[in-house]
Amino acid sequence: MIYTTRKRLLRVFSLVLTSFFLSAPALMAADGDGDKNALEKWVLDGGWPMILIGLAIIALLALSVFNFINLTKQKFCPDDLKAALLDHMMNCRVRSAIELAASHPSYVGRMLAYSLPNIDATRPEDLGRDGVEDAIADFTINESRKNMVWINYIALIAQAAPMLGLFGTVYGMVGAFGSLSTTGAADPAQLAGDIQIALLTTFWGLLTAIPSLISYFYFKNKLNNLVAEAHHSSEELINASIQTVNQDAYLAKIPEGIAV
Repeated sequence: MIYTTRKRLLRVFSLVLTSFFLSAPALMAADGDGDKNALEKWVLDGGWPMILIGLAIIALLALSVFNFINLTKQKFCPDDLKAALLDHMMNCRVRSAIELAASHPSYVGRMLAYSLPNIDATRPEDLGRDGVEDAIADFTINESRKNMVWINYIALIAQAAPMLGLFGTVYGMVGAFGSLSTTGAADPAQLAGDIQIALLTTFWGLLTAIPSLISYFYFKNKLNNLVAEAHHSSEELINASIQTVNQDAYLAKIPEGIAV
């Protein structure tokens, strides 16, 4: 499972790199500012610290595409699987439900294949519901940690990008003041180049951090919602079996009518 995930992430990373290089000719077109094109004006003039920020941007794009592909309803709680499992559980075919869940690679399928064997037929009042819920909680802790790894990397980029921008700012200002101390006079062209490094790296650091922060909370909330939906589905399935087993007891509680 982990090997497949890493292989998929590497494929996404390669796709992002290919898209970047295919769009490079458009960036090389002149933008009307003298002889400089857009790539030189907004990226290359930022100096070598821009390489670090560029790697962070590529990683952000790759992780975002990967999470968009990975965090889907079909991979967590598909409707067709839920309907088939509900039919089995309503008819108390728990073994068939376990076999069906185990054959499906989705989140809810693996969760129910792990938790449904804890159903206890000797407790018809609740079918050992507490044991099933404990197994669901254990499964959720382990699986959520695996899924959050790729989302937490986005949070790491959100925190590191401003620091990389600040590093470029300090690097540019050190160069500016270094030229002043060496020559003893202000060379406008050289000072402008060092200050441009400082400003461009700050600009790109913030431009990377802001969407990274938004992406982190978006994917985190999406994961939580998908996991909550899977839990709600499992609760419906367990309740369906309990109600079937205790159908006579449930009907006995419902009055036929009130005599006037």
